Amino acid sequence: MPAVSAEFVCRMEDVLDLYAEPHDPARPIVCFDETPIQLIGEVREPLPVQPGVVARYDHHYRRNGTRNLFVAFQPTVGWRHVKVTERRTIPDYAQCLKELVDVHFPTAQTIRIVQDNLNTHTPWSLYEVFPPGEAQRILRRLEFHYTPKHASWLNMVEIEISVLGRQCLNRRIADDAQLTREIAAWEAVRNAAQAKVNWQFKTADARVKLNRLYPS
Repeated sequence: MPAVSAEFVCRMEDVLDLYAEPHDPARPIVCFDETPIQLIGEVREPLPVQPGVVARYDHHYRRNGTRNLFVAFQPTVGWRHVKVTERRTIPDYAQCLKELVDVHFPTAQTIRIVQDNLNTHTPWSLYEVFPPGEAQRILRRLEFHYTPKHASWLNMVEIEISVLGRQCLNRRIADDAQLTREIAAWEAVRNAAQAKVNWQFKTADARVKLNRLYPS
């Protein structure tokens, strides 16, 4: 079996087996990723909605820069959190890991993170940002599970990011304040509903549908 297929299969089955496990509050599964968004301002004030008339927007708009959204999703309980940052640098990523450990899952024994292979998504990022003792403290609470290259569909947070885009970000958002407000409202509604992903693809399915990747 080619090395690329071996790596793909190993990582795929690792993630799928993780998804098949029952919920364990001491060892939560958190799917993690980031996505960019462009801030778009109005050149002219939109005409508000009226009875029988939809709101109208000028086709001209103002680019107000971009922001990054770090999204964490716990599929077993239907919890998600979105953090808005100016960039997606190593310090931003490391701070998100620290918040997972200290703020969102302070009593968890081990937080099992599903993420892709972005060059910032490494344990070493913690050591680049925090003193060695603090980096080690955070790292001891984390366990990383990487999706195969070119297989972001295996990360359930991608589905949640898609929902975020359709339900919240499919409009012109002009500035940080509006972006933060809109996302917080969306997050609160989704968390209150404990919205989950109906994940059906299992390791046994992969061995049939992707059998070309396995040794014959």
